[in-house]
Amino acid sequence: MTAVLLSWAAALWLEGAAGLHTDSVVLAVALTLTLSRGGWSADRRGRLTALALLPLAAAGCAGLSRLLLAHYWLGAALFTAALALAIWIRRHGPAATRAGTLITLPLIALLIVPGPTLPPGARPEAVNWAWSALIGALAWASVLLVRTLAGRCLPSPQAPESPQPPKPRRAATSRPRPSTRMAVQMAAAIAAAFTLGRLLYDDHWPWLVLTAYVAASGNRGRDDVLRKGVRRFLGACAGTLLATGVAACGLGGRPAVVALFGVLAVALWLRPLDYAFWAAGMTTALSLLLGYFGQNATELLPTRLSAIAAGAVLSVASAWWLLPVRRRRPVLTRS
Repeated sequence: MTAVLLSWAAALWLEGAAGLHTDSVVLAVALTLTLSRGGWSADRRGRLTALALLPLAAAGCAGLSRLLLAHYWLGAALFTAALALAIWIRRHGPAATRAGTLITLPLIALLIVPGPTLPPGARPEAVNWAWSALIGALAWASVLLVRTLAGRCLPSPQAPESPQPPKPRRAATSRPRPSTRMAVQMAAAIAAAFTLGRLLYDDHWPWLVLTAYVAASGNRGRDDVLRKGVRRFLGACAGTLLATGVAACGLGGRPAVVALFGVLAVALWLRPLDYAFWAAGMTTALSLLLGYFGQNATELLPTRLSAIAAGAVLSVASAWWLLPVRRRRPVLTRS
């Protein structure tokens, strides 16, 4: 949360100084939240890779955001292909996995902030891409600065190293690799979410697509996808009740912003216990954000719940019946 607040303050100043759209501030917060959970800053190579990829991916997503507004189906196809590619390249080792994760971050932030960084009348487009890239670099710098200071002031204890068992050779089989199967499952779920989202939810399609991604990401088997889908829906239900109570209090303006960051802090703290806490916190925070921009968040909550349920169902159906990934069980040997 320290990195999030630092990024938010810098983006808020940048918004006023350069006349950016308010969505640029939300983009900085979203990128910092998602970036801070990765292990990219463990070594110098990871930090440089993140610095090179994140601004480029953020700039590309700025163009993709414009494309989704002008040509929805073409933008949806490119979004789906990029997300599947980021999963498919995991077969090439840890470095490729980190690169795929970094590419994914702005795509997920785009679902949280589907609007442009600059107002619609701002031209040329290259300027909009440059500002988005700068926001990506700002999120990178905020997370790296806070992690570096925390590492020097509060060093964490290192666990003793344990010998790594040799990796078993991959048996010859005609079945696709797990990375390929997960990429196909994700592409199918996201494509279906884009289609149903546009047909049934109009401008609120990002809620359905975001849930489809969250439930299917990090696929550890069919049961894992089902568990995450159920937890996200239950957390969203709890967040709906909490957001309704907050809306009834008439909270708005600066107090709503303070409450939003407070909810995010609690949700981050409780996330390791159960993902439902994070889903509840995000639902409440997004409702506060909509209320801050003058939208009636209470009326939109039933729509959000139905979209979350639909996205979870799509991910579960894709994971269970389309090239399912079976979780490996440990082999027990007799001594």
